[in-house]
Amino acid sequence: MEQWISLIQEIGFPIFVSFYLLHRLESKLVAIHDVLVELKTQ
Repeated sequence: MEQWISLIQEIGFPIFVSFYLLHRLESKLVAIHDVLVELKTQ
């Protein structure tokens, strides 16, 4: 059981950080997309 807890602690943190960074990147990509769409319509 302790091996499973250790594994979750070691793997869980990098997964959390990855999801956090992907979320931040997604918001920036949406902003870039909106600007490009606006430029296209001008």
